[in-house]
Formats: sequence, structure tokens, C-alpha cells
Amino acid sequence: MRGSRKPGPAARRRILEWLDQRTNFERVMPRAAPGGTFGLTGVRRLLAEVGKPQERFPAVHVAGTKGKGSTVAMLAAILQASGKRTGRYMSPHVHTIEERICVDGRPIGTADFVAAFSVVIPAVESLDRIAARRGRRGPTWFEVVTAAAFIHFAQQQVDVAVLETGLGGRLDATNVCRPEVTVITSISLDHMALLGPTVARIAAEKAGIIKRGCPVVSGAVHPAAARVIAATARRRRAPLLQLGRDFHSSHVPAARHPGRVDVAFPDGVHRSYRLSMAGRHQADNAALAVVAAAELDRRGICVPERAVAAGLSSVRLPARIETVASGPLVVVDAAHNVASMEALVGTLAAELRPGRPRALVFAASRDKQVEQMLATATGSFDRLIVTRYATNPRAAPVDRLVAACRLARLPPPTVAENPADALRLARSLVGRHGIVVVAGSFFLAAEIRNAT
Repeated sequence: MRGSRKPGPAARRRILEWLDQRTNFERVMPRAAPGGTFGLTGVRRLLAEVGKPQERFPAVHVAGTKGKGSTVAMLAAILQASGKRTGRYMSPHVHTIEERICVDGRPIGTADFVAAFSVVIPAVESLDRIAARRGRRGPTWFEVVTAAAFIHFAQQQVDVAVLETGLGGRLDATNVCRPEVTVITSISLDHMALLGPTVARIAAEKAGIIKRGCPVVSGAVHPAAARVIAATARRRRAPLLQLGRDFHSSHVPAARHPGRVDVAFPDGVHRSYRLSMAGRHQADNAALAVVAAAELDRRGICVPERAVAAGLSSVRLPARIETVASGPLVVVDAAHNVASMEALVGTLAAELRPGRPRALVFAASRDKQVEQMLATATGSFDRLIVTRYATNPRAAPVDRLVAACRLARLPPPTVAENPADALRLARSLVGRHGIVVVAGSFFLAAEIRNAT
């Protein structure tokens, strides 16, 4: 790999093969709680070995259960529209790993991908040898990719990077960044085996990204989550701006586009912005991005008002209530927890009207609240197709999905061998004037998008 003279597809393929040998919790979830499995010591050692690239650019750090990817994308688009060279780190990817690491909205190219990993890999292999002598594991897949992202942002001399946590926040590999602002989006139950069984416990993990004196913009309105975040902010003397208390958002629907968001700022100013992403929940995400941008502006990273409007009206993300086909209408969403399923069904309520043929294609990871997720579909679909994606071993078995449909008192589902078959069947069942909704997982969304 290091002897490759000219970076290209072969060098990239060797890197991916090398990465596939790392411990990857996106493919096999750990059984231990965060304190026993995760930690920041390893990623700090790795970053120290490669020159501490995370200290060479300011960041906005974003955690949350739902909406953090959209919020990251919106804020990055706003910063890019303001003329800032902007890094964006998100997970998981839909199709290729390069989607995770973007500068000015463009995924990292092959040459830069190879260049970043040519710095990371020798450091990882050195740490692997030390870890083996001590009977410990070396850096994980996500720690390695995070280090490569930070190296790329430093090499590209970004003015600011917007970083999404992978899991939780307190012990997430991204939590070694140097934030100017932290953002916490909506918090609900997800990954309970790792983050805790209650919203308050999960909020404590997310609030772990709050740094002393660093402003916090929070969209966590659940009372238990809000209390935890407020208490953490007070302890760390971090100024807190709370949605629903210090600033407000309201969604103004429109017939031919996703509508607008009206934002009431902490200083009492009201502004309205056109959205490019559908759903009431995206109005809240947009408000978080807008208020975070205002905080950055206040801290010397200039963000003119025109850039806010331009960024919100232009940002796009795959698999977020995304229409991928018509005749019948096919909508793909990466909803992978109860709250995001509820948001999806609510957003599509007008399309899911009784009398119209409506099919749900569903698959999910085995560690999710599958039964509760499917219960959100009660009354909204007359056809259900359950399947299992092939790209990740965490997929829930179809017999569990069938049982979950029965518990939720949904129509008996049809089992499809794979997502492509599920999509073909759903289309045939609803006909040209029906609607097919695909939900449950990023992995399912990726396979369906490839099949359309």
C-alpha cells in the first residue's frame, strides 16, 4: 500500500481491505456499556502520532439522537455559502466511505483519501504493536476514519469543520475536537444497551460534548433531556441556548416545496427561511443550524444573513424523505428509531391518505426497537413487505419483523428475500398511483437506492 506510486482505485481498494480488518461497531455492536468499550485515550494517542490535526481548525460539534446529520449538513451549507472553506464529517455513509469526509460539499477524492490514510496507517500499525504487547486492541475503524478526516481537513486548510458524533458523544472519537460551538439535537431512545435505558441517561452521554465556556445550542426539548443538558452546561459554565425557551421555530408548509422555517432569535428578531428538506422536524434542525451560525458570527467567524438563506435553500442529503421514483411514488428514508419513524409518517400524512394504495418496505438492525418502530406505521399502510439487507450483519432476521408486525396489529407482512425484490413487489402491489415508503435503516436505504 505504502509502495503504491500513483494513488488510484487499487490503492483505495487496499485501504478499504485494511480498514475491514479493524473493529467496526457499525457492523457488530459491542455488548459492553460505553465506559467498558469506548474511550478517548486511543484516539488521542493516534492523533498525537499524526501531529494533532484536530487542533489546526475550529469546529462545530453536533450530537443527538435524531436530526444531527441534517443539522450538520445545513450548517455546513450555510458556512460554505458564507465563503468559508468548510469541512463536513458525517456518519454513516449511504453508498461510499468518501461521503463521510467532505470539503465544500465535495466528498474526498481518491488521491486525497489515499494521502490521508498514508499518514494514518503507519501510526495505527505502530499503536497496534504496542497494544498487542499489552493485550489490548488497537484503534477502531471509526477512530481511524475520524483521524483520516481530521488530517484531510487540516491538509485542506479548512476555515471550520462541522462534525457529527458517531455514537453518543462523551466517549465518541470526535470528542477530541476544538469546538467554537456545540449543538445537541433532539434526544430520544436509541442504542439503549450502550447509552442507557432512559432519555436522561442518553442525554448525559450526548451532553458529554459540552466544553467549558463553549456555547451550546440545544434542540432537546424532552423535559428529562433538557434538564440534564442545562445542568451540564451550568457545571461547565457553557452558555446555553435552548429551543423553545431562548429561541423558537415554526414550520410553514407549502404546496410545491418543503416550506419555510420561521425562527425567533434570542434577541427577539424574527426571520423566515426557505427549506430544501421536507418535514416539520427539519424546521427544528434548521433553527439549530441558524442559531449556531449566529453564535459563530458572534465569535468572529463571519456568517452573513444572505449565506444563511442560501445554505438552507440548497442543502440536500440522500435518504432523508427522498423521492427516488414516481409512478408509483417511491420515498426512501433512513429512519432508524421510533422518533424518526414518527417524523416520517407525520411528514407523509397527506400522501398516506386512506384509499390510496400504500406499501411500507421495512428492514432494521437487530439492536433497534423494531416492534415500536413498526407500531408507528399502524393505520398508515395497507401493505407491508419486510426484508433483510445484505450489506451489514446487524440486520434483524425477518421472522422477528413478522412477529413485530403481529404485535403492532399491522396487516400480515410479505417476506422478500432482499431489498431489490421487496421494492419490485411493493411497486406491483400499489400500482402506478400508489406510494411505496422505504424505512428502517441507512443500510436498507442504500440497497434500495441502488435498485431504483
